[in-house]
Amino acid sequence: MSAILAEKILPTGQTLQIAQGDITLENVDAIVNAANEHLQHGGGVAWAIVRRGGDVIQDESDAWIAKHGLVPHSRPAWTSGGRLPARYVIHAVGPVWGDGDEDAKLADAVTGSLRAADELGLSSIAFPAISTGIFGFPKERAARIIFQSIKKYFAENSNSGLKTVKLVLFDQSTVDAFLGAWA
Repeated sequence: MSAILAEKILPTGQTLQIAQGDITLENVDAIVNAANEHLQHGGGVAWAIVRRGGDVIQDESDAWIAKHGLVPHSRPAWTSGGRLPARYVIHAVGPVWGDGDEDAKLADAVTGSLRAADELGLSSIAFPAISTGIFGFPKERAARIIFQSIKKYFAENSNSGLKTVKLVLFDQSTVDAFLGAWA
């Protein structure tokens, strides 16, 4: 389980938290995987999720791709959580820094993940710092976009069943960047 570093209640009633820890250990309805459009979970957060959750996550991801094709930024895929405490893994495709229109793509990935959680009828979700690892998105900029996207989603979706959104960050530099952008 992670350590909660900051918490606030949004004007729309949801609890938003920043935590430091291992997202694969979170006891929430869904965790978000920072995925690639092919759902090949070979590195970073994706690799850690499959390692802990089991090959069923990769198998279900392969089946998703076979049925639906590549995953766009705005419409994440989802699979079971396998052996994870979370029931679901929502596979959000974040932008690769330098590919263009990165801010909008990151906002789409966050919004799409929240929408998928609502479509699945979930009440809690945990996000990593999408795209800030191997995809190279600047951490401080990503933090601002992620916070803005979460607040905007709930302002526009007052009937959301989500009650808790947790940002689970692994390393200290990412924690520092997100705490610095916390407002």
